Amino acid sequence: MIRLTTPAAHLRPNERYGLAVLLDASRLLPVDDPAADVVRLTITNDRRDDYDAFLAGRWALTHEDGEVRFSRNVLTYVSDVAGAGEEQRSESYDPHDRVPSHENPLVRAERWREPVVSRHAAALRAAVRTAAGPRPVRCLAPWPNGRRWAAAFTHDLDVVAGWPVFTLLRLVELLRRGEVGRAARSTWAGLAAAGRRAGGGQSPVWQGVDQLLRADGDAGVRSTWFVIGGTPTLRTWAGGDVTYRPESRATRRLLSAVSDGGHEIGLHGSFASWLDVATLRRERERLAAVTGRVPGGVRQHFLRMRPGATQQAMLAAGFRYDATYGYPDRSGFRLGVADIVPGWDAKTQASTPLDEVPLVWMDRALSKYGGVEDPDAWIEDGVSLAAACREVEGLWVGLWHPNLTPALGFPDAPAGYGRLVREVLAGERPPFVGTLGEVVAWRAARRGVRARTVTSEGRLDLVADGEERQQWPLVLEDGQGRVVETRPWPAGDHG
Repeated sequence: MIRLTTPAAHLRPNERYGLAVLLDASRLLPVDDPAADVVRLTITNDRRDDYDAFLAGRWALTHEDGEVRFSRNVLTYVSDVAGAGEEQRSESYDPHDRVPSHENPLVRAERWREPVVSRHAAALRAAVRTAAGPRPVRCLAPWPNGRRWAAAFTHDLDVVAGWPVFTLLRLVELLRRGEVGRAARSTWAGLAAAGRRAGGGQSPVWQGVDQLLRADGDAGVRSTWFVIGGTPTLRTWAGGDVTYRPESRATRRLLSAVSDGGHEIGLHGSFASWLDVATLRRERERLAAVTGRVPGGVRQHFLRMRPGATQQAMLAAGFRYDATYGYPDRSGFRLGVADIVPGWDAKTQASTPLDEVPLVWMDRALSKYGGVEDPDAWIEDGVSLAAACREVEGLWVGLWHPNLTPALGFPDAPAGYGRLVREVLAGERPPFVGTLGEVVAWRAARRGVRARTVTSEGRLDLVADGEERQQWPLVLEDGQGRVVETRPWPAGDHG
């Protein structure tokens, strides 16, 4: 448990956001009671911390009996990284109108593969444990069912119709890289698939989706699928954007299979939707009409967004969470967290109700941008990042595209996804696995729990800021991760 001695009203808005993110990620139970004998958190005005040192994982966190202290400029650093404040101020854009990765502070510091902010939160929790002495320490369990970390598998449905065009584009990519063998195998697979289609067989797109659904089913995984909701035109085809209609027979069949497997369907926002509330809302409603469920989540196609402005459009269009914050050209921690954080809008200097679910690993990051065509190397990269998430008891979010099939130019990929799932789930500490909607709901609910009062005997009066209850009970731990108490989810606080 921890009690803030510096009134939040004395902090600037971005500092209040940084404090909220840091405390939430630390899992320390906040206490409202000013008389409670728990560890005090004091935020000082002395500016002892350097931004580069913070990005490298160092900060002036001090503690003594019953008190932990750090300087307020750390909170600005948290908002600049976890809230993408620095990227929101950037005026640089790549050919797809994305903020280039080199504008990200963690890339600049060569720390993009480290969940720096999550590690700082763990350091805060450890400092409180040391400073507590005989005082009680209570932390909220990281994930349901006694799991110490979490994993979520996602799929972006980029291809349904016109698959031979994508095969040809992929063959050009392979030949430019001198991958003659892979190009030849893909050509034969494509010709064979065309022959099967002419005879009434399944398309390679359906085969790719079916393979992923079978792998998820075998592992007991319910994944999240992001589906395009726009209308294809010659222009969207030429740009690699919208290439299929959600109402088409082929798309409906795929979506039915996804829904029947218990998976979540979110919107894969078109290029035109990135700053347009009306377009985002129209695509969301169109997808809802096909699936019978309104999508709660969105991930922009090509990860094309303008940080801050795109998220405001998503929020206005009615979305609950955004899964776009990932590097397009590499895998790692774009927001410095292996976690879910509330959105931050640097323009209005306010946090938002849109939760950010950063994308940690993507299959094509190494293949498309790094020129690495060996799926085993992709999987080793994903598993390595999963280990970093496990270390901080955080969340790993991975993306595997269903069009990675031999006929579409990826002859060695089909078995890779099954191996990825097995290796991420393996080990003595398997993760909690759920759809993005489920993990967002859990984290949002956990974020709102606090102790209103603490009695002299250490009994807690817990309340929750929101009304949303969870199917899993609330578990409190001590500073060593040992379960102290399991109780029903607390009621909402009505003041």
